[in-house]
Amino acid sequence: MKSSPAARVSASRERLSIHKPAQGAPKSSLTGDVRAGLTAAPKVLPPKYFYDEAGSELFEKICATPEYYPTRVEHNLLEEVVGEVIDLSEPDVIVELGSGSSTKTELLLQAVLSEQTSLRYIPIDVSEKALVQAGERLLRRFPPLTIDALWSDYERGLKHERVRDQQACKLFVFLGGTIGNFDHDEAVELISTVREQMADDDRFLLGADRVKDHDTLHRAYNDDSGITAQFNMNVLRVINRELDADFDLETFEHRAFYDPELSQIEMHLISKRAQQVSIRTLDLDVEFRRRESILTEISRKFTVAGLTQLLEEADMVVERHYEPENRYFSLVFARPA
Repeated sequence: MKSSPAARVSASRERLSIHKPAQGAPKSSLTGDVRAGLTAAPKVLPPKYFYDEAGSELFEKICATPEYYPTRVEHNLLEEVVGEVIDLSEPDVIVELGSGSSTKTELLLQAVLSEQTSLRYIPIDVSEKALVQAGERLLRRFPPLTIDALWSDYERGLKHERVRDQQACKLFVFLGGTIGNFDHDEAVELISTVREQMADDDRFLLGADRVKDHDTLHRAYNDDSGITAQFNMNVLRVINRELDADFDLETFEHRAFYDPELSQIEMHLISKRAQQVSIRTLDLDVEFRRRESILTEISRKFTVAGLTQLLEEADMVVERHYEPENRYFSLVFARPA
């Protein structure tokens, strides 16, 4: 006799657990970051605060725009190489940083579960809604799968006890080119944190966007439908809601451009006029000059040599490097040095 839909959902939820690290919720540093960033010169805000539930949904829409090539290119590349990646890593556990909708991860899960009867997946993300929605979808598709989701930022998530399990062979995954949102020292520190959790047999799969023609890069962050602009503005919505601020979004505009000297896209919010913003939770008034900007995100673009150096500085060795014919993107497969 077939089980009812309700019974199947109940069974799925039994294989999905969501944990929040004990040292605070993902947004626990918001007050400090906003105070430091908006009193700095020039002003700056960390991009991690884009990703509340609304921001996560906007980012998924960005990935579907015709201008935003990284998602499609990376997905197609992963389809080509996933068999070799899984053969080389033979994971019992897949740990993913910034899992979001886990769409590309399905390729990895499918490749593992076509060869073995069980797998544990540990997604780490700051959006609880994304973790629940992705988790329930994956469990319906993959009955042998167990999910221990971590509602957390990267650092706390990576140090959680469920990640530190040394008895299982782990594949750490960081896709989407998100490593480019960190400056060099921050990127080395993050990958070093991954390295600290790895045993000798564990492996790391990193997705990174490549240096390419400026027009392609510009269009990717200035889509005609304006979704990236909405995403950029979302950080102000988060501050208004969480810190009782009075940012008027109509008085700011999105700007994104490529800096060839630094090989990075910069996203800014530009104040259209001189104004004062009150952030009541911080008892802070912030003055803006006309055309003054807040740097909200960098997205660095890499060369193969730069990626190799980055991993070496984090005490890892590149075992395989994969790229499409147009060299738009890289998947780097690495092991502990």
